[in-house]
Amino acid sequence: MREFILFICFIFFGFTSSITCLSTIAFAQETVETLPEIVVTATRYKEEYNFVPLNVTFITEEDIESSTAQFIPDLLRTQADIKVSDIAGNKRSYNVDIRGFGETGGLNTLVLIDGRKVNHVDLSGTDWTQIPLDRVKRIEVIRGGRGSVLYGDNAAGGVINIITKKGEELKSGGEIDGGSFGTSRGEAYVSSSSDNASLFISGSLLNSNGYRRNSYTNAKDSGINMEYHFNNLAVNISGGYHEDKTGLPGALKESDLASGVSRTSSLNPDDFADVKDYYIHMVPEIYFNNDSSFKVDTSFRKRDSLSYSSFTGGNFKGDTTIGTFALLPQLFLNNDVANLNNKLTIGLDYYSSGEDITNDSLYFGISSLGKYKLGKTNYGYYLFDELEPLQGLRVSGGYRSDSADYSFEPGTPTKKTWSESSYTVGVNYNLNGKYFPYISFTRSFRYPVLDELYSFFTNTVNTGLLNQNSDDFELGVKIPFSSKRYGNVSFFRVDTKNEIFYNALSYANMNMDGLTRREGMEISCSNEFDWMVLRGSYTYMEAKTKDGSFAGKDIPDVPRHKAAADASFTPARGLTLNVGGIYVGERPFISDFSNSFSSQEQYIVLNTKLKYRWKKTEAFLDINNITNKEYSEYGVIGGFPAQKAYYPSTEINFLVGLSAQF
Repeated sequence: MREFILFICFIFFGFTSSITCLSTIAFAQETVETLPEIVVTATRYKEEYNFVPLNVTFITEEDIESSTAQFIPDLLRTQADIKVSDIAGNKRSYNVDIRGFGETGGLNTLVLIDGRKVNHVDLSGTDWTQIPLDRVKRIEVIRGGRGSVLYGDNAAGGVINIITKKGEELKSGGEIDGGSFGTSRGEAYVSSSSDNASLFISGSLLNSNGYRRNSYTNAKDSGINMEYHFNNLAVNISGGYHEDKTGLPGALKESDLASGVSRTSSLNPDDFADVKDYYIHMVPEIYFNNDSSFKVDTSFRKRDSLSYSSFTGGNFKGDTTIGTFALLPQLFLNNDVANLNNKLTIGLDYYSSGEDITNDSLYFGISSLGKYKLGKTNYGYYLFDELEPLQGLRVSGGYRSDSADYSFEPGTPTKKTWSESSYTVGVNYNLNGKYFPYISFTRSFRYPVLDELYSFFTNTVNTGLLNQNSDDFELGVKIPFSSKRYGNVSFFRVDTKNEIFYNALSYANMNMDGLTRREGMEISCSNEFDWMVLRGSYTYMEAKTKDGSFAGKDIPDVPRHKAAADASFTPARGLTLNVGGIYVGERPFISDFSNSFSSQEQYIVLNTKLKYRWKKTEAFLDINNITNKEYSEYGVIGGFPAQKAYYPSTEINFLVGLSAQF
């Protein structure tokens, strides 16, 4: 009965989303008003949303305020074609996947903070807790591989750019929260600005026991953002510090659950990850000649990590230090060519990363101690041009040449170089100000990360991996919208060769011996009324291996259907109610490339948030998984003999908080 009621609820959300889309289209017939939104991620300069030949999502500060999200991935999971898995159930270990790369979604999704790469050269993924929501101004999501031309590695699925707040008038504020699983959180900020300078400083603390045993997390974060403008010169300096201690509860096998082991238990009570991470980022920029500019984006980041992990057959304890330096000069020219509007970007990217590893491993009875120094130096140059040959018609294209020098000490060989090129072309058309159709093609790439070459299990280096290449084709239409209404429909196909994946049977990373294909459709829409906002998205995707050892098989952890809908109501002044739902369809378990096991179950989760604002004070109540659904966002095949294993997701939980501005 409960499942039936839940299903009816989600059908209701889907219906409201459909009405939203229809009303958006109807609205488009009556007006030519376009959205004045500007995106920067898709072109590395300011560009109107309508004229980007890609499926782009922007999440505004208002969207964040009205959502039920507690962390950035909670916002992303409601977007079309983005699947988010909270692996440990502690809001710390996420897999964020765009365009159906499954387990390696985090390695094929480039994450930026104010244009600075967050992806590391190892398998650690993105520390999503290091940027609290109260520090986020907006988020831009660019689907598809075009980011490979503009940003290089890790962007085969898409790019997520988190843009942080800058200083405004003199003010300060804070928030305290508490809730389920012993969760407590505190945040504070101060902001200031003058005619030519601004400052924003923030800090936060998070403590939680987690839903499961040994899923605790204790995190500290602080950040600063400073800007200075003088005539045609602008300088932005930002920095941040992140520290966390986190338990890793591991998976529960199907046989464990059948024998009576609780969903909240852990069979890996000693596994953990401790991280200290800081960065500094400086961007001086000179403006000249009709908004043209030259800037030098410079950053340094250092990350220390100590982790212990146990598995069937052994364990390892790894102590790593990674330092990354980046130097990214870029010239942007906004000049007419033969009386045609033309925007040209030329840039150089230089990244230098080093990883020191001390690893104590026990692998099926064999003990070893490994000490390695691994390095990656990345060089790339790119050109990107946008031209308007006819009024309303825009053509854009770009090319990148890229190479990566790897070093291994000790290792045989001690050095190896991978090289790649990437290119893109796109066309937009303004059809009477009512529709904006577009089409694009991109060749993207991904290099192996250092931890795909180095094995913590065996303390060995494998330099036999090949680069991964993808051909990305997309066409779609953006329906005319105002600042309160929009709609987007897109169709895509991504063909990938030499896809890098982890083989759970051999405990090794490999290249797929066949072509993988992801193709489907994305729909998203929003409609805002005086007292209500409706949003919805739907993704249909077929993700298969076309030939080779796994010919005709579905790619693990990629659902064929995914949908999300939410409604935000303002029934009275200062009072807001948000209700949202997420549906994720059946998908093969992680590592089940042969589709030998039954699929992981579909699930629907409903969340709600009640918020009341009075003057400069705000109180809220979040209730997530309000139907207390038992489900798992993440499931794997593992153990001997191999069987299904789950990372149970959280039951019903709540968070209550109070914030104030001074």
